[in-house]
Amino acid sequence: MLATTLSAAVNGIEGYLVEVEVDLSNGLPCFDIVGLADVAVKEARERVRAAIKNSGLPFPLHRITVNMAPADVKKEGAAHDLPIALGILAAQGLVPPDILREVVLLGELALDGALRPIHGVLPMVLAVRQAGKPKVLLPEQNLAEARVVEGVRCLPAADLKEAVAILTGRLAPREEAPAQAASATAAGPVEDLADVKGQEQAKRALEVAAAGGHNILMIGPPGSGKTMLARRLPGILPELTMEEALEVTKIYSIAGLLGAGVALVRRRPFRAPHHTTSMAGLAGGGRFPRPGEVSLAHHGVLFLDELPEFSREALEVLRQPLEDGVVTISRAAGSLTYPSRFMLAAAMNPCPCGFSGDPSRPCRCTPVQIQRYRSRISGPLLDRIDVQIEVPRLKQEELMGNATGEDSATVRARVIAARERQAWRLAGRGIYCNAHMGPREIKEFCLLDEAGQNLLARATAQFGLSARAHHRVLKLARTIADLAGEERIGPQHLAEAIQYRILDRRVF
Repeated sequence: MLATTLSAAVNGIEGYLVEVEVDLSNGLPCFDIVGLADVAVKEARERVRAAIKNSGLPFPLHRITVNMAPADVKKEGAAHDLPIALGILAAQGLVPPDILREVVLLGELALDGALRPIHGVLPMVLAVRQAGKPKVLLPEQNLAEARVVEGVRCLPAADLKEAVAILTGRLAPREEAPAQAASATAAGPVEDLADVKGQEQAKRALEVAAAGGHNILMIGPPGSGKTMLARRLPGILPELTMEEALEVTKIYSIAGLLGAGVALVRRRPFRAPHHTTSMAGLAGGGRFPRPGEVSLAHHGVLFLDELPEFSREALEVLRQPLEDGVVTISRAAGSLTYPSRFMLAAAMNPCPCGFSGDPSRPCRCTPVQIQRYRSRISGPLLDRIDVQIEVPRLKQEELMGNATGEDSATVRARVIAARERQAWRLAGRGIYCNAHMGPREIKEFCLLDEAGQNLLARATAQFGLSARAHHRVLKLARTIADLAGEERIGPQHLAEAIQYRILDRRVF
């Protein structure tokens, strides 16, 4: 007898439906799974057999063939255990087959029949809604995440016996929680910018970078506050929109990084990988491809402390995500594309010992050592960093004083106002902040008067700015004008943008 159930899988960050066809035929008892299934899917044979028997349900002594369609797309993970098990039961006539056409089944089975949570539920349930299916049956631990998606009824189950009882009508599905439960967020303390003493110029640079989504590099001696500043960057960024939150949550769901009970990520990610992180760790990949740090920082901040200590290969892999906002991982079985639209915040010392140019402590490094240290960061990567700022050592009176600067809420209000101007200006273009503007938008929205054109021409000639750097100066000036509430870019806005741009030419 043949039975068909519906499951779902993930390709990249997008979900798609999978038809699980189960055929029971005469012959020697065996259990085969076909349809480009990976090892975890094929191991479902043992989990399903034990789960059915230990749930007190009959397991057929027939030749069992399970086909997973589409057969030319690789299936990964243990989320298909439940549809395979219910397909076997339906083929025996224990579950009505017409019910299974309207319910998508998701879940990993324990040997005793209990349902265990799975990764990637949000993109799978979004695919269920897109396919027009009304219901999804899944482990109760994944319920909060699944209920983020409106228009799909979620049926939680604790084990295989409960799933069979729900599908056969012997047990009423549990009542759904109120809709607001689906908007649970990851909460936690946010570090405040007012905690950082002094460094007003660096705080201004941080505000400009946040207002336009620009990349920022901070250079200074150890203990000058570079890391403190970077960790307060998420606190001055606007909240994620619902569209952005769904994208971020899909990535974290696939990576298995959603906290317990968290349905939707509403705070912008902040990722700070160690400098020993490999290329695959940053960009993603591996034997079983997973999102890397550039994707986990999507719509948030990727902070690279001690930037020159990262391997040259790892840093160069950042160039395509910084430019395109996506990262593509190619393998023999196919290619996966993950979004990676993030703000890069980086910090570094001016030399290996950290005290080059410091008036308080002498530098112990030779010119050759300094040159070798600085050359670890390539010119093309520096070209993609819009804001480069020195963070000098604090003076004693600044360190011991009680003076505090603006708090994060005050700065964040100005950042949000600037972002709103950009969103209005760029509406309908698929971009939401100045850092993402292309040549067409730069030509339309970054117009300069004669004084501004002359100033930019002199800066380009004097500092040898590339065409990319030229465009990034214009985008940065547009952001500074937005912060000031000005519709046109003035010479003062352009001059501030240039001073952030020339630091790499002077230090490097």
